[in-house]
Amino acid sequence: MTDKTRITDYEAFWLFYLREHADPRTRALHYFGTFVAVFGLVVGSVLGQPWFLIGVPIAGYGPAWIAHFFIEKNRPATFQYPLWSLASDFRMSWTWATGQLDDDLKRAGVIAGQIPHQR
Repeated sequence: MTDKTRITDYEAFWLFYLREHADPRTRALHYFGTFVAVFGLVVGSVLGQPWFLIGVPIAGYGPAWIAHFFIEKNRPATFQYPLWSLASDFRMSWTWATGQLDDDLKRAGVIAGQIPHQR
């Protein structure tokens, strides 16, 4: 897919998203960022501390973008598909946590547990 090709349905995006997160280290940093962001959102809301809420996007996107720039060496999908990307961060984390991610990785052509450079 080139930058000029626009994905028009979410399921096609999901498979693209997984290919952009082929390295398990990238996915691990996304899980960490998603967990910390949700934790900050819950704690900030419960305690009524807005400074927690300010840190939520940094906590969520920081580790993810570091992974894209230094591990995958690709451009985060957030830049072109912000809402689908956010939804996919949560979907990827959930399917990983519930043991269902491997099937989707296979459908996307990603070999689970294998670093792409080793293929």
